[in-house]
Amino acid sequence: MIAVKLRIAMLSVHSCPIGDLGARDTGGMSVYVRELARELGKQGLAVDIYTRVHQPGHSQIFELGQQARLIHLGAGEGGKIDKLAVYPHLPDFARNLEDFRRRNNINYDLVFSHYWLSGWVGRYLERRWRVPHIIVFHTLGAVKNAIGVGEQEPALRLQTEAQLAQDCHGIIATTQREKDDLIRHYGAAARQIRVIPCGVNLGLFRPMNREMVRRELGFNGDHDLLFVGRIEPLKGIGRLLEALRYLQNGHRIKLWVIGGDKNSRDEVGRLRKLSQALGITDLVKFVGRVEHEKMPYFYNAAAACIIPSYYESFSLVALEALACGTPVVASNVGGISGFIHQGETGYIVKNDNPHHLADQIALLLSRLAAKPALSIRESVSRFSWSNMAEQVSREVLADYLAGVN
Repeated sequence: MIAVKLRIAMLSVHSCPIGDLGARDTGGMSVYVRELARELGKQGLAVDIYTRVHQPGHSQIFELGQQARLIHLGAGEGGKIDKLAVYPHLPDFARNLEDFRRRNNINYDLVFSHYWLSGWVGRYLERRWRVPHIIVFHTLGAVKNAIGVGEQEPALRLQTEAQLAQDCHGIIATTQREKDDLIRHYGAAARQIRVIPCGVNLGLFRPMNREMVRRELGFNGDHDLLFVGRIEPLKGIGRLLEALRYLQNGHRIKLWVIGGDKNSRDEVGRLRKLSQALGITDLVKFVGRVEHEKMPYFYNAAAACIIPSYYESFSLVALEALACGTPVVASNVGGISGFIHQGETGYIVKNDNPHHLADQIALLLSRLAAKPALSIRESVSRFSWSNMAEQVSREVLADYLAGVN
C-alpha cells in the first residue's frame, strides 16, 4: 500500500459507474471503475471519478465510499446518447472538469482513464496538469474489427487508441492476451504494460440456498441455464440458441437471458425470430435488465452460466458466477483460461461450432451440476477487489507516483 495520500482523477466519460448494467453502453467496465475506486479509497488514496451527466436530477457529487466519489459533468446534450456521439463533446467535458477542479481548489497527482474516449480527455489533462496518465482500454477496436462480428469500429477509435497506447505513462491490461494485442495492433511498449486481472465482490456474489432462490425466481426446469450481458451480436447469443436445439434430450432445458434495454429491442427481436425458426421458443426467456445487487439470486438458481462470446476483454460475469458456486461454460475469450479449471469449475469451448458448445454444456450438466458450490467459489477467492486494488497500488501507482513522496 502507498504510504502517502494521493489524489487521483479517474475518468469514465461515456459510461456512468452507477448506471444501468446490461444496457447498451454500460457493462463490466462500470463495475471495474466503481469497485476499484472504492478499494483504492479504503487503502488511503483519494479518488474522484468524473463521468458525463446521463440522467436529469442526478446530484453532481455522489459519494461512493471512503475517499471515493463520483462527479457528474455536462458534455453536449442532456440524457443518454450513443458513445461515439460523445466524442465531439470531449473538449467541453475536459473544460468543465478543469473548471470544477479550480473552483474546488483540487490538485491531482495522476489521471487514470478508462476506455479510449476517456483516454482522449486524460491525454489533454496529462499535458495541462503535467501529471502521469494511466489507461485501461477495456476493449480494443482493432481486435473487434479483426473478429468481424457486429458493427465495425471507426478509424477514429483505432487512431486514438494507437496514439494513447504509445503516449501514456502506463497501461493496465487485464489479461496477457490484451497485452499482446496492444503490442501487436498499436505498437505499445511491453515495459509500459502491467497485467492485472479484474476482481469480484465476494461479499455480494456468494453461494445461497439454491432451492429457495429457484422457487423465488420461478426456475423450474431440470437444467436452467443463464446468459448475462449486453444484448449484441458480439456476445454470441445466437450461437447459444443454436446450441440449445442439440440439448433437447428429454430434460427440461431453459435459457434465461439477462441484459439489454430499449436500445436492444432490434437485437432481441432478431433473437426471438431465431428461436422460433429453431423451434426452441419455449426454451428461452428474455428477462431484460436485472439490478446488479439481485444477480447473485440468478447465478445461484442456475445450473450453469454460459458465456458464448466472440470477444471479452476479461469476463466479469464468469467470475461472478464462480463466486456464487455456479459452474461456467465459456468461449476461450478474455481471462477465461486463467480462472476456469477445465472439468472442475467449468469447460472452455475451443471453437465457434454450436454443436461443440452444446457438447460442453451437456458435459457440465452431467458431471458438475452437483459439485459443491463452496469448492467452485474457492477457485476464485484470490480475485477479491481488495487484492486487485492492492496489486494496482503496488505495481502501477507506486511506480508512477514515487515523486509525490
